[in-house]
Amino acid sequence: MNATPANPADGVHDRLERARVASRALATTNGDVKNRALESLAVGVVDATARILAANAADLANGERSGLASGLIDRLRLDESRVAALASAVREIAALTDPVGQTLRGSRLPNGVKIDQVRVPFGVVGAIYEARPNVTIDIAALALKSGNAVVLRGGSAAENTNRELVSVIRDALTSAGLPADAVQTVDDFGRDGATQLMQARGLVDVLVPRGSASLIQAVVTESRVPVIETGAGVVHIYLDESARLDWATQIVHNAKVQRPSVCNAVETLLVHRAAAERLLPSVLSRLTASGVTIHADEAVAALFPDTVPATDEDWGTEHMSLDISVRVVDDLDEALAHIRQHSTGHTESILTEDVAAAERFLAEVDSAVVMVNASTRFTDGGEFGFGAEVGISTQKLHARGPMGVTELTSTKWTVRGTGQVRA
Repeated sequence: MNATPANPADGVHDRLERARVASRALATTNGDVKNRALESLAVGVVDATARILAANAADLANGERSGLASGLIDRLRLDESRVAALASAVREIAALTDPVGQTLRGSRLPNGVKIDQVRVPFGVVGAIYEARPNVTIDIAALALKSGNAVVLRGGSAAENTNRELVSVIRDALTSAGLPADAVQTVDDFGRDGATQLMQARGLVDVLVPRGSASLIQAVVTESRVPVIETGAGVVHIYLDESARLDWATQIVHNAKVQRPSVCNAVETLLVHRAAAERLLPSVLSRLTASGVTIHADEAVAALFPDTVPATDEDWGTEHMSLDISVRVVDDLDEALAHIRQHSTGHTESILTEDVAAAERFLAEVDSAVVMVNASTRFTDGGEFGFGAEVGISTQKLHARGPMGVTELTSTKWTVRGTGQVRA
């Protein structure tokens, strides 16, 4: 690993320069070599399971002592199955089509000049995230597949785990004859490393933050590097008048309980007034049986007393815990108005048997992912077939929704002539 220089600015700048050099080599590396490095990474992750878990145990203990939130503790935690899942994700990424060099469109001008738009890597991708060691592997593997170098700032909560993971990644690159400097970390520089990364315009081509709303906002506000914003998830499910009881009970439970600390877990449940009496007792009973606290408006509490009163703040809260806000609305119009006011633009789902209502919901809800009769937990790069994801973009420029290898590329135009000049 890299030694830490006394001057943080000089140290970070040196690593970014080396990442820039490495990115030029990766940009012209063929897919077979990149896939060999990814296979070596998958094997290396599994072989290093014991030391990765030992480092993770130290991070978890530190997190417990420092009062790290339960949602972050869950995201931080690795076990043998989660480590194996990291290796599986790397292999899934290796199996994807290499996007670099793909032609998106092209034509031949009347004068014979041939023009093509092709996919190319960004160059150097920066990532700032917190308490998510899986992101270390996911972003590094996606960056490698798409021909990018990557510079990571994984936060102090996962410092020990990330150190081990980055070591495994760099060894895998070397084993495939690729520069280890294609994956750098600035964790050892602490907050100074993050600050320097955000200011490294010209050395870092794009920056992706992942974490709390406050972390993301800080990066968006302070960065001089272009940012792809991955937003917080105040996620909604709306139970329409015709929603099936069995689907509603199962889907809402899955969306809230399967893993409540993640950004695609449902945070607010809206229910059509005409269906509330039919649906809510079953749906909420299933939730409370799993330990979920219901933050209810008066109409919900009248039907299901085992609740706490919802506050105005609850409707805009990403709980990241076994809590859900529940409100009765008069109709689809009121549901859409509520979502427009409180959504973070991540994921929303409608449960309905009414085709017209479903199509209207799909058309009018302005979020990165809009669903009909499905759990919001499907908003995920792995579930979408990307192997893993860089993040879930809630902005509208360049990328929106789960970001895989294709979203880590830009384009350029190639022009081939035979001596033509412009008249």
